[in-house]
Amino acid sequence: MKMVDVGGKAKTDRLAVATARVRMQPKTLRAVREGRVEKGDVLAAARLAGVMAAKRTPDLVPLCHPIALSGVEVQVTPVVVGVEVRAEVKTVDRTGVEMEALTAVCAACLTVYDMLKSMDRGMVIEKVQLEHKSGGRSGVWTRASEGQARLKAKRGNR
Repeated sequence: MKMVDVGGKAKTDRLAVATARVRMQPKTLRAVREGRVEKGDVLAAARLAGVMAAKRTPDLVPLCHPIALSGVEVQVTPVVVGVEVRAEVKTVDRTGVEMEALTAVCAACLTVYDMLKSMDRGMVIEKVQLEHKSGGRSGVWTRASEGQARLKAKRGNR
């Protein structure tokens, strides 16, 4: 194992966006929406946890480079089935911030779970995924929507 040498790469603007979801019972979601959770503001705590986790990613992922982050934004939004988390991480550096964005959404989801586990131990953390990355040698990558992916698969089966 080794940490990849990125010393020869140029510093460029880099961006990564990741998402995840915590599925929960309707009564649990109601408590979140109505601010009736014993531990406090679930959405605010999850946002803060996501930002903190992005900053500490190299401490958690062994071969991940420590890089200077220029921006981290974490959104935690109630939806019909639970809460959706979105993290956008930016840097000007020699390597990307995909791991920081993914770590941010995971920590935010774990915080939601921790704050609500006394009400709903059956919550499910799901759909942790990179949505977009830009910058660096490999350029831009964006996840195809589910509809686009189905259409592409259908065309491939002909």
